[in-house]
Amino acid sequence: ETTIEVLARRKKNNPVLIGEPGVGKTAIVEGLAQRMVAGEVPETLRDKRLVELNINAMVAGAKYRGEFEERVQKVLKEVTEHQGELILFIDEVHTIVGAGQGGGEGGLDVANVFKPMMARGELNLIGATTLNEYQKYIEKDAALERRFQPVTVPEPTVAQTIMILRGLRDTFEAHHKVSISEDAIIAAAELSDRYITARFLPDKAIDLLDQAAARVKLSATARPVAVQELESELHQLRREQDYVAARKQYDQAAELGKRIEAKEAELKKLVEDWERERASGSAEVKAEHVAQVVSRLTGIPVNELTVEEREKLLHLEQRLHERLVGQDEAVRAVADAVRLSRAGLREGSKPVATFLFLGPTGVGKTELAKALAESIYGDEHALLRIDMSEYGERHTVARLVGAPPGYVGYDEGGQLTEKVRRKPYSVLLLDEIEKAHPDVYNILLQVFDDGRLTDGKGRVVDFTNTIIIATSNLGSDIIQRRLKAREAAGEEYEKTKAEVMDVLRGHFRPEFLN
Repeated sequence: ETTIEVLARRKKNNPVLIGEPGVGKTAIVEGLAQRMVAGEVPETLRDKRLVELNINAMVAGAKYRGEFEERVQKVLKEVTEHQGELILFIDEVHTIVGAGQGGGEGGLDVANVFKPMMARGELNLIGATTLNEYQKYIEKDAALERRFQPVTVPEPTVAQTIMILRGLRDTFEAHHKVSISEDAIIAAAELSDRYITARFLPDKAIDLLDQAAARVKLSATARPVAVQELESELHQLRREQDYVAARKQYDQAAELGKRIEAKEAELKKLVEDWERERASGSAEVKAEHVAQVVSRLTGIPVNELTVEEREKLLHLEQRLHERLVGQDEAVRAVADAVRLSRAGLREGSKPVATFLFLGPTGVGKTELAKALAESIYGDEHALLRIDMSEYGERHTVARLVGAPPGYVGYDEGGQLTEKVRRKPYSVLLLDEIEKAHPDVYNILLQVFDDGRLTDGKGRVVDFTNTIIIATSNLGSDIIQRRLKAREAAGEEYEKTKAEVMDVLRGHFRPEFLN
């Protein structure tokens, strides 16, 4: 509606759609074109044509100076000849700034050629670009910016995305030759919103549904495993028959021939059953197929708990004790937190669990973290270890989240944020946390509370599927003193615990310990 209002203005009737990649800027213009064809637009736009101008195609092949300018003049001549009838659409409109200069300074680019006509209202132009590129290229040129009217395109909500996916359902069904259930559409919108944080709706939800449909189509058309196994068995039997026949062992060859006939009949029946099943009806894309795609893309188990995983979680304490002797209280607390998380009984925005392991060196703090990574994620390498003793200086905070723009190492990303961004479903071990600078605690507070952290490039890293374990040796001298005095059991254990907690409160701020 805003775009149509701007187009209907007398002067400066040039809207530029600004929004994040994938929110549907180009789709809005395509929708406007469809409405213009159907006549569902105000009187002022009814007899107009919407034409896309490809700047890259205009620049391509222009070898000599003046060749590109000639092409631009031809376009402008056609626009003036059909004045009032044409609306130009330029996708990635920031490309008009500097296009055609050939790298030389002071030459005329497309933006400077368009400016006078845009100001007089002779050129009706719709642009589309992202906010970063608008600020970088167009806002710098105040004379160009004042000729555009920005129209912000926000990211659609999950409910709006579901409506968009319903509109695309027929297209996907026709392409993949599968049927898409309502559950799959809702799952694509909700799961993409929750787990794929680096991209925007509806683009990420559309991609998810598309890939799930492709997966179902391929699994429906691929030959079943039983058929493939039988075919390889037959191939082996034929080779054996040829071998024994060559050695004139005809009795064995005849026996193998009977086995081959039986296997061929079995294979024929299997293939017929599979083809009948395939022809009987189209495969259906369900919510679990979408969940499988999300799991594959992110490494996060989104699908329902399988029987094996349920068994694994029920006996988690036993699995942890296979590697760790004693430490019953710590093992029980860790296992309970993991079970609650996988059952969905936790606050959505916080990490799976956040622990602070205290104790003298060698009691198994790091070993429990390794055992947890192996028990839950099936791999000890799912443990992301950061030695906090390396972050004792104030300036080292930048190493965790990445250097800001203009500083050395900006392109490398942060040591904490990059690790978790690439492997969100893991155990994060912050070893010897008491040795880090207090400014590091402020950064970690945000992770513990909100389960998110923004890196140096402005990307939000999601920690909601991460188990965070911090280890510390604070108070270990108290524990060892009590042990030497043989006062570590019963009531004395509680006293020791209280003393260690006092030491902790003296070192960490209350909000950090909470």
